[in-house]
Amino acid sequence: MSEAVLQVFRGNRDSGANIEYRVPVAPGMVVLDALHYIQGHQAPDLAVRWNCKAGKCGSCSAEVNGRPRLTCKTRMDALPLDQPITVSPMKTFPVIKDLVTDVSWNYEVNKKIPPFQPKPDTDWRMYQEDIDRVQEFRKCIECFLCQDVCHVLRDHDQKQFGGPRFMVRTAGLEMHPLDSANRIPMVKDELGIGLCNITKCCTEVCPEEIHITDNAIIPLKERVVDEYYDPILMLVRKITGAK
Repeated sequence: MSEAVLQVFRGNRDSGANIEYRVPVAPGMVVLDALHYIQGHQAPDLAVRWNCKAGKCGSCSAEVNGRPRLTCKTRMDALPLDQPITVSPMKTFPVIKDLVTDVSWNYEVNKKIPPFQPKPDTDWRMYQEDIDRVQEFRKCIECFLCQDVCHVLRDHDQKQFGGPRFMVRTAGLEMHPLDSANRIPMVKDELGIGLCNITKCCTEVCPEEIHITDNAIIPLKERVVDEYYDPILMLVRKITGAK
């Protein structure tokens, strides 16, 4: 049986270091299996967040060899075993202990987004293309890998930008044909969509393969432009005095 060397971050938000562990590699093994082996045989106090081990709960997010991943979907045989494999907590969020980070900020952002508001006296009949358009956004498992890889959240004050995850949530509501709320002012001012420069790094790490940039962020940017920067609409408002 082959063996892998894992360098796993141990510590908290104040201090920490990578500790080296040797783990036997079995066929079909994923990084989460290796972390469980370490827990069971070498470091029972290793803190790892996980739940389903099926790529659907989004709990086991970490950075493997510097890339945000779900550890339950990252196969050991897909990694170069001839060199140490680094496993680190998500860098965008404060470390609680070892690989567990405090992602509670995301839920505070989520509270700002107005929920689905159906039009009054609505005939609840939808076309299949309308369903297909918003269904993709419902696949999000809130692993927050897109939030972790987002350089805006890493490099700026997180109060200025909501992040890709909540652009996806907002897009799913805004594009719903039966919704009546207008969230575009919030997208512009509170979620700070103008800070996104569409590098598509969030799309690249999404385990559900949601086209975050193309199908959520860019259409929302277009709606902000239509609402606030369309010269014809600006002229009409100036003439009519409408807001």
